[in-house]
Amino acid sequence: MLAFAAGTVGSDALATGGVAPAAAAEDRSDVADTVQPLIRVTDRELRRVDTVELDAESLVLRHADDTVADVPMRDARSTVSLLNRLLGTPSRTQTAVGDGGACFPAGTTYTWGGAVRVAALRTPSAVGNAVEIRVLKDSVRGRTGDRVELTGPDGVQVGDDVADEIATAPRSDKVSFGSGDSRAWQLLLEAGWAPDERSTGDDPSGDDPTGDDPRAEHDDATDGPTHDTGEDAQGTNGVSALTNDTEVTVIGSPMPVHARRSC
Repeated sequence: MLAFAAGTVGSDALATGGVAPAAAAEDRSDVADTVQPLIRVTDRELRRVDTVELDAESLVLRHADDTVADVPMRDARSTVSLLNRLLGTPSRTQTAVGDGGACFPAGTTYTWGGAVRVAALRTPSAVGNAVEIRVLKDSVRGRTGDRVELTGPDGVQVGDDVADEIATAPRSDKVSFGSGDSRAWQLLLEAGWAPDERSTGDDPSGDDPTGDDPRAEHDDATDGPTHDTGEDAQGTNGVSALTNDTEVTVIGSPMPVHARRSC
C-alpha cells in the first residue's frame, strides 16, 4: 500500500487554466535546459539556496528565512529546470499510463540523489498540477557540493517523529494503516487545491494519487465529513507525510487523505 503512496502517481485529465503540458517532449536528457522556464532565478541567487520546502501547491527555494523562488506545481518546466541547476543531473524514467499501478500517469520521472522525485505529467491533472513531488530524504547534495535541506511545511522532515502531530491532528487530516507494530500513518501537513479547482465529476483522474486503495481498512473509515469543503470521493488534497509507525518516511504533494474513489 505504502509502496504506491511513495511512488510518483497522478492523473491524465485535460490541462486547465492554460497550463502547458510539461513533459510532452521529455525524451531528451537536456529538456529542462532547452525549454524556457516560466520562473527565472539567477545563478547567484540559486547558489544561496540552502533549503527546499515542499508545500501543498508549490516548491519553495529558500536561503535562511528569505524566499528565493516559489515555484507552483502547475509549472513543471520551472520545477525541473531549477532543480537541475540546483542539484545537478537527475536520473530519468519514462512512464506510460498504468506503469507501476492503476493510477500511474504518463510522463517523465526525475530523481535527484534518491532524495527528491518529480513526476512531470504528460498532461496536467484535473486540479491543475503538472508535477507530483515526493521527498524521500532529509537533505541532498547540491551541484556545488553543499547539502540542501529538504522539508515539508513547518520544517517537517523525513526521519522526524511526528507522534505528537498525529495525536493532536483531527481525524479528517489523518489515516492509519495496519495495526500494532505494523501501523503506519498518512498525515495531512497542509491543505491545498481549492474546492472550486477540483474535479467533481466521474472522471477517474480525480482519484487518490497516493495509489492506495481507498477501500483499505483504517480506523477513520467511518468518520463523517469534517471539512467545510466536504469529504468527497477525492478527499482533502495537499501535502502529506507518510510514516512507518510515527517516523516520517515520505513527504508528498499532491496526496489527499480520505479519498474514496477507486481507479
